[in-house]
Amino acid sequence: MEISGFKLYRYALPLKEPLLLKGRELHRREGVLLKLVGSGGSTGWGEAAPLPGFSRESADEAARQLRRLAESVVGCGIDPAGGFIRELDRRSLAPSVRSGFELAAYNLYAAASGRLLPEVLALRPAMTLKLSGLISCSGKAAISEARRMRSGGYEAVKLKVGGRSVEEDADLVRSVSEALGGRVRLRLDANRAWTFEEAMSFAHNTGEVDYEYIEEPLADPAGLPGYARTSGVPVALDESLAGMLPEELDKRAYARAAVLKPAMLGGISRTLRMASRAGELGISPVISSAYESGVGTLGLVALAAATGGEVPSGLDTYRRLAGDVLEPRLELSAPQVNIREMLETRREIESRWLAALPDEVEA
Repeated sequence: MEISGFKLYRYALPLKEPLLLKGRELHRREGVLLKLVGSGGSTGWGEAAPLPGFSRESADEAARQLRRLAESVVGCGIDPAGGFIRELDRRSLAPSVRSGFELAAYNLYAAASGRLLPEVLALRPAMTLKLSGLISCSGKAAISEARRMRSGGYEAVKLKVGGRSVEEDADLVRSVSEALGGRVRLRLDANRAWTFEEAMSFAHNTGEVDYEYIEEPLADPAGLPGYARTSGVPVALDESLAGMLPEELDKRAYARAAVLKPAMLGGISRTLRMASRAGELGISPVISSAYESGVGTLGLVALAAATGGEVPSGLDTYRRLAGDVLEPRLELSAPQVNIREMLETRREIESRWLAALPDEVEA
């Protein structure tokens, strides 16, 4: 099967409430959708959604790179078992661009072969997926969310820390842990908010709290090995994984978990390789989202299925979107989802959120 054409769209989705990322307040999530068209009429959708404050590339740059890449593969065959991944390895692509193109290509191949995406990505993918909840609020609202997730049957919940004083964060962690009741794994995410001294103070103030891990506690990630060793706190890698090769994880065996975001790592193939290496090292691979639309989130569901589905995936950022490019929206409000049912549900692209980019190559 050959790629016979493509179309590009920009989207801007409203958020339910403003999102503060690295000091920047966002009111909408923006990105680029790529539609690849195969010679037999099949289509595959992908999404490039650079995350402000985390991705180096902008949405405009992602759109330009996606156009050049898509133009270069029109007329080429597409086969995940063939050389197209090696060809991508030879190109200098922004992570979100490669991620979006790979998702479109894999979706196209799956559609043309009559299979679900997880069945293309793995020999025996899981068909049930566990999900982690996300709490990014404070005070009584955070405690209420924790109680809701506990009663809802969640096995894991992530709490955002680092946006308050260390003492306030420690108080909140204790309160949320108590509300979860000890039956739900508590994950923390500091997004590199602290100095080494602040992180040590946090560890001291939460010494009695049992949490699964804390993601990226240090502003200077070079201190993570020493922090993990000195504090005894289980740490997880997230931002530190950007640009890292899977074999480089060997030097980071101190980590309890690796939070894997294809938009930051550079696509499905790299994420699968990273997940495999992490598992070999005893590091828990956690597939996680970065506020993608439904197109990207469906890809994450398939990716999590390909990695086993047992480790609760962090896809709860999807709940922050007030609108989506997919209709009907994805059902991700429960702690566990039926992957086959989700992927076999017929959905349409909701055009009201889209703006077609000019000069597309038509099929």
